[in-house]
Parts: sequence; C-alpha cells; structure tokens
Amino acid sequence: MNTFDWSVLFGTLLLIVAYGAWKTRGAKSMQGYLLGNNTLPWWGVGLSIMATQASAITFLSTTGQAYEDGMRFLQFYFGLPLAMIILSITAVPLYHKLKVYTAYEYLESRFDRKTRSLAAFYFLMLRGLSVGITIYAPSLILSTILGWSINVTTVMIGTLVMAYTVSGGTKAVSITQKYQLTIIMAGMITAGGIAFSMLPDDMSFGDTFRYAGEVGKLNLINLSFNLSDRYNIWSGLIGGLFLFLSYFGADQSQVGRYLGGASITESRLGLLFNGLLKIPMQFIILYIGILIFVFYQFHQAPLLHNQPLMSKAMETPAQTEISRLSGEYDEVFQLRKAKAETLVTAIQAGDRAGIEQAREGLKTIQGKEAELRAQTKGAISEAMPGENTMDKDYVFINFVMTYLPHGLIGLLLAVVFSAAMSSTASELNALASTSAVDIYKRSIKPNESDDHYVKASRWLTVGWAVFGMVFASVADQAENLIQFVNIVGSLFYGTILGIFLSAFYIKYLKSTAVFIGGIVGEAIILYLYFNTDVAFLLYNIIGCVAVIVVAFLVQFMQGAGGEHRGEATV
Repeated sequence: MNTFDWSVLFGTLLLIVAYGAWKTRGAKSMQGYLLGNNTLPWWGVGLSIMATQASAITFLSTTGQAYEDGMRFLQFYFGLPLAMIILSITAVPLYHKLKVYTAYEYLESRFDRKTRSLAAFYFLMLRGLSVGITIYAPSLILSTILGWSINVTTVMIGTLVMAYTVSGGTKAVSITQKYQLTIIMAGMITAGGIAFSMLPDDMSFGDTFRYAGEVGKLNLINLSFNLSDRYNIWSGLIGGLFLFLSYFGADQSQVGRYLGGASITESRLGLLFNGLLKIPMQFIILYIGILIFVFYQFHQAPLLHNQPLMSKAMETPAQTEISRLSGEYDEVFQLRKAKAETLVTAIQAGDRAGIEQAREGLKTIQGKEAELRAQTKGAISEAMPGENTMDKDYVFINFVMTYLPHGLIGLLLAVVFSAAMSSTASELNALASTSAVDIYKRSIKPNESDDHYVKASRWLTVGWAVFGMVFASVADQAENLIQFVNIVGSLFYGTILGIFLSAFYIKYLKSTAVFIGGIVGEAIILYLYFNTDVAFLLYNIIGCVAVIVVAFLVQFMQGAGGEHRGEATV
C-alpha cells in the first residue's frame, strides 16, 4: 500500500458516505426514515436488494470457497428465482396493501402481539449476529494492512457505516448502494482480468475453463441426495427455496428494501430483477476464484494465505519446522507447475490419454501440497494454541495485495469496504426498524410523536452497530465466513418462514398454536445444530415444517373454536 492506494481507498469511501448523508439529510418522519417515502424505482429496488446481499464476505469468502472447493457453492442459489416469483405474487401486494413499516406488523393483525414479538425477536437475533460477521470481514483486512488490533479496526468500520445510516435511514442506504455495487463488480472483474493476463501467453480464456474442469473445479451440479452434503442440487432447489422465501419474505433487511418501492409493480420488478441477475453475478464471483486458482498453478502460492498469522508463527519455536516444510513446498510447486503446463498442452492438443496422465499426476502432487499445508497448520496450532489456521478467506485479499498494481490495490480494497458498508447499512437499518416499530413503539412507548420514533430509530441504529462490533470478535473462529453467515441465518429462517406461511395461507391456525409451534420449531433446529451433522440448508425446511406441524397439533387439541383473531389472505 502506498499513498496512491490510500487516496483511492479513502477517497472512494468518504465520497459515498458524504453523498448518502447529504442526499438524505434531515429525514423527519417514520415514513421517510424507514421507507424512504416509497419513492424507489424498480431498478433501485433491485440494485438495493442485490447490494444488501453483497457483503465483503461475498467477495473475500466466495472467491476463497471456489479456490478450495470449486463452483458447487453456486447450487446454493438455485431456489432463488422461484422464491422471487412466489413472493412477487403473494407477499409484495399484501405488505403494500397493509402499509406496514416492517414485515412483523402483519403478524399482529393476523395473530396477536406475542406472535409478532416472537418473530421479531428471532429476526433481531439472527440479523444482530450477522451484522457482526459482516463488520468483521473488512476489519480483518484493515488490521492486516495496518498491523492494528482487530478491535480498533472493527470500531472504525462500524462507526463509518453507522454515520450515513443514522443520518438518512433507508433512502441513504438505497442511494449509496447502486454506486457501491457498480464499484464492487468493476473491481472484481478487474482482479479476474489481471489474474488471467498473468497466465502463460499461449493459454486462452477457454483453456482456463477446460483446465478447471479437468481438475474438478467446475463441479456446478451434484445430483446425489445426501443429507449431510451442504451443496447439491436438492439442497439448493429445496433448502435454498425455503431459505430465500424466509430471507426475502420475512427478513426486514430485505423486506425493507422492496417496501420502499414506489408501487407494487416497482417492488415486484425489483425482486424479479434480483432473481434473474443474482445467479450470473455469483457465477462471475466464483469464477474469479477459479481464475485465481488457475493463476496459482503457474505462480507460487503461499504455504499459508493468512500471512499475518504466518509472520507471527515464524517468531515462535515452530519456525524451524515451518521453514523445513516451506522448502519442501517450493520443490513440490516446481513439479506441480511442470505438470500443469503438460496438462494445458494436452488440453490444447485434444490428447485424452495425455490429459488423463497429467491429471492423475497433478492429483498426486496436490495431495502432497495439501499434506504440507496441513502439517504447517498443525505446527502453528501447537505453537500458538487457539489461533484459527483456516485461510480460505485470505486467498483473494492476499492475491490483491501481492500481484495488483498500486492504485488498483486501493480500488479493490474500496470494493471490499463498499460491500461491507452496503450490507451492514441495510442490516443496521432493518434492525433499527424492527426494534423501533415492533418492540419500542408497540410495547414500550406506544403513544409518542413521529419525531420521537425517528430519534429512537437513530439511537437504536447506534446500539445495534455497537452490538455488531462486539460480536465481530466471535467471527474469528469461523472456518469460512460465507458459510458461517448462512449457517447463522439458517438457524432462524426456517422457523420464521413457518410462522409467516401459517399467517399467509393457513386460516385454521390461530395465535397460540403458531406461537408454540415457533418455540418448538426453533428448539428442534438448535438441537440439530449442536448434536447432528444435518446440512444447514435443510434447517430451513425442517424448521418451517416443524412450526406448521406442531401448530396443527396444538390447534387440534385446543379445538376449532379456541381462538378468533383477524385474518388476512393473499
């Protein structure tokens, strides 16, 4: 990092923050602060929805996931387009008709206050924990670059994004997100282009696809049905469908984005826009990880991508062992590079026998590399107990810091920070909206002025930002951040979805039955998480079904005439 990089980085970030705060300064009403006065066009809604999902974790961790595990993570999104169609037909018109600030207001009109509060509580837990993870990712980068404590950089990032979220609310979030998403995709594609440009001169872009396919990285579709496999077509289509129905239909961080649409049509188009473009966007990001993998077939990859941890380890008694392993690793790389060149030549010649022979040779060499990396991590763990040696999330940022020219380093770091600011701002705004409307206004201070609730929302934004900064320390123990954030979501989304599906479609179910179903369903999911190896995407199905089944049982035992509440239909 030189002066030019710092100028690009902070110039980009401060410009976005200042623009968002200035364009939305002085929001005085709850309608303006939480819904942006319902003025967003469809493309603004769609970009805001996509940018809310595109956290720093998406770019740091998804590229690392592809580098280690190939493209199979893309199956996670296969249920998304269908979920967008279902919600456009059902949830969008209902929310607009009821003129709600949050999704959970509807639950009280359908059931009662305790059911509304339960769903709001589950959301606050999952999103409050998630905001800590999204703050952690860029804080990790800044601490790596500056050599500062992770706690200091966490406070810096949290305070920066809090500034314009507190100032302008939903509209500030939405206005800044379209610029952030543009910067994000331009920077990511630039990084992928640079990785490709540094490959051998005779290697075409098509050759990178064929090479990745031959070494097992283009594993886009897995048709096997395995409950413990996190990523296959069934968990993606079925588990992903339930996850995205809950995420976009009952998670205020997303509902708040399309509630700000100027009309039902604008909100629907925004959701469909997201459904159509999200999978291609994720494909591009994953393939950038594949390009970096191919790049490292011909350039020496670090023994451990977490270079700050490696530097600290070299100051411990493990130094001698790590140096020995590093020497072996260098020798193995020369063999791997030669074998990779042989595989490329065989691919270009269409020589299947040569391809098979080179591929098997590469598999043996990569097994040796994996063994050396495992031994290195073991040596570090022994010398530094408690340190997290998982380094997938460092692959992309290490490539950027090592190989990109100055100026572009600043831009790519701005990409990471922009993504973090975008998603964190949406999460903070959703947490403040839910806390203010569903908890504070409904149960604590029900008869105050509009101005009072706007001020309360601002203070709640600050409070949740502080909570996220505190929880960020927990993220340090995650194997992979993109999986961690989805696991946290899946712990609650199925239960929330079960409550909402009961409200939308099952008139027979009344408040107490659904309330009990919500508690039992969540208990089942937490038991599965702590005691079984069931794939986390399936939590969304199991939680949803458990809520509805338990609610039916309770309602049946109560008798058909037990409770009578207002009912809403779609």
